[in-house]
Amino acid sequence: MDEKEIHLRDYFRIVNKRRNTVFTFFIITFTLVVIATFTATPIYRAATKVMVERNTSTALGGGYRYTPYDPEFLETQYQIIKSVAVTQKVVQGFNVEKIYDTFFSKEGSKQSVMATSVSWLKGLYSSFKEMIGIEEFAPESQTPDNDPIPLTKTEQLEHVIQGGIDVQPVQNSRVVEISFMSDNPALAMKISNSIARAYIDKLLDMRMETSSYSIRWMTKKSEAQRIKLEDSERDLNKYQKDNDIITIEDRMTVLPERLSELSRRLTKSETDKKELGAVYNQIKSINRNDLETIPAIADNLSIDSIKKQIITSEQKISELSKKYGRKHPTMISAKDELKGLQGKKKSEIRKAVQTIENQFQLAISNENNLRTLLNETKFEATTLNEKYIQLKILKREVETNRYLYDALVKKMKEKGLTEENSSVNVWVIEKAVLPQFAASPNKKRNLLLAIILGIFGGVGLAFFLEYLDNTVKSPEDIEERYDIPVIGTIGLFKNKKETVVETILKQSSSPLSENFKSLRTSVFLSSADRPPKTLLVTSMSPGEGKSSVSASFAATVAETGKKTLLIDADMRRPVQHNNFRIENTSGLSLFLAGVSSKNLIHKGSVQNLDIISSGPIPPNPSELLSSDRIVKMMKKLYQTYDMIIIDSPPLISVSDALILSKYVEGTLIVSSAGSTTYEMLNKGLKLFNENNTNLTGMVINKFDAKKSGYYYGYGDYYYSSAQS
Repeated sequence: MDEKEIHLRDYFRIVNKRRNTVFTFFIITFTLVVIATFTATPIYRAATKVMVERNTSTALGGGYRYTPYDPEFLETQYQIIKSVAVTQKVVQGFNVEKIYDTFFSKEGSKQSVMATSVSWLKGLYSSFKEMIGIEEFAPESQTPDNDPIPLTKTEQLEHVIQGGIDVQPVQNSRVVEISFMSDNPALAMKISNSIARAYIDKLLDMRMETSSYSIRWMTKKSEAQRIKLEDSERDLNKYQKDNDIITIEDRMTVLPERLSELSRRLTKSETDKKELGAVYNQIKSINRNDLETIPAIADNLSIDSIKKQIITSEQKISELSKKYGRKHPTMISAKDELKGLQGKKKSEIRKAVQTIENQFQLAISNENNLRTLLNETKFEATTLNEKYIQLKILKREVETNRYLYDALVKKMKEKGLTEENSSVNVWVIEKAVLPQFAASPNKKRNLLLAIILGIFGGVGLAFFLEYLDNTVKSPEDIEERYDIPVIGTIGLFKNKKETVVETILKQSSSPLSENFKSLRTSVFLSSADRPPKTLLVTSMSPGEGKSSVSASFAATVAETGKKTLLIDADMRRPVQHNNFRIENTSGLSLFLAGVSSKNLIHKGSVQNLDIISSGPIPPNPSELLSSDRIVKMMKKLYQTYDMIIIDSPPLISVSDALILSKYVEGTLIVSSAGSTTYEMLNKGLKLFNENNTNLTGMVINKFDAKKSGYYYGYGDYYYSSAQS
């Protein structure tokens, strides 16, 4: 079976179906975010801007060179700024006792609701472990005697400050922003400025700690680079000798022009060959007497001259014939001259034909020669190109090695002069000021995120619930899964004061009544020859509405004038006598048991509709339905009624429906939307298939078009029609 294509409207249908879930999720999410946002402690952010760049000044010239973008250099500086060493310098510049007592002693009293909740849960968990005795199995390293030494106030300050440092580059610049966040704006400003000063001090310390190790390293590196340069130069010379690369560059400049010229000549040769081939084929196909009609032969100067002489000779003979007879010497001489000219013309034509043939063969040979020469030239160009590429690679390697070696030697010499210079230049270009507004929480951003999260989270939850829902939802799902026609859908019935049949008879134009009329039409059209005369109505499990559907369907069929019989074969939980307000003292159970056959058929409140109630509930309904009496009864009723509808017990619960399906021409399965699961249908349909049951189709009961997402306004149409 081909996979069903999912359209955008299917997604909208799911969202519309579960719109209450989406709305509830949105409200909860938005409310929680609003509460968290407006109850959070405001945090202030102070930032100091410093310009950080690599020192590219030369020791001798003092100028600056272009410095390419180096993300590793900047990231290294960020790590230095956030390092423990810088944090220690910041704390050294503070009065630890005053700063700690003034600002950090209040941290415990300003915990958020989330932090308080987590702390409470941890305490509860510890109490629970103590209560069940888990703590006694703790290793010795966790005993009170081995508790870690508590941090000093200085160390606590260092941890707090280091964890709060944030370093961000300013886009498209060499400026770095060093910021610190705190619930006290003055503290945030003071620490931010102190971090910048401590960072500069740390760079100076690092410069002073630089040793001659860098020079020794560069000396060793330059020696290795020198050996590498010499090896690459030897490889280049060897390659030039082995491949005769002396004139390769001159040949590389000539070959493109030669290729272009050969290509042009080959094109012209192909054109000449085609033209001569056309003339040659024309000569081969034409009669030899008509050769002189070919333009290439007719335009031959020699032939044209002979033709003029022949015309002159013919004119001469014509004039002489007026004076002399045919045997006159003058006439004979003139005719011989004409005959000679004609022979000469034929000879010239043969020469012209032979010339054209020779030219055609020459054109073919010329084309082949040019093609061969072109291919050879292309091969030569390819070979030279490969050699030239390899030559450039070797030259580039030599140049790179030479450049690296020269740079190392130069840098090593400069390093000896500029070892004491700092490799990083730092300038404070903007000190932190006292922040006036809180940086966190960002109320606008949080509310926007709450709206986005609420909407998309609700939609995602709706799709997840739809994925978990394994019940019958729509006719399309059933037809796609089981290849069984859904011949009707029955809407919800909410009137508890009346039965379904009474409601349908009173409101013939209601949507519910129209549902059963549509079902009636579908059953009548379910067979090409004639509709099933005996129809079994069953369901997979109790409570799916098969009794109400069979009763209402029988009443709807009777309205068409067909003599209809409804048999309540559900002798376990009969309800048809309640639907039609009739006695149930005698009925099917007594008839099948052979106790009584009186008052078997009851007249219903609907014209043309008769009912056989179930009768008293017997202890063995399945055995009664398997008796020969029901076969004889069905044969007799088959001759009397136009349609017989049998209401049977659910299929999965008992085997009554399988027994009854052997006595009918069609079976109608009633499923309940949102209640009947696909597992039930799989099991029930498997039983029917094994029993070779003739399935007429399936009816979806309690189908709420709005809730299922298939609402298109037809309910409003029927209601408005009924009111008018």
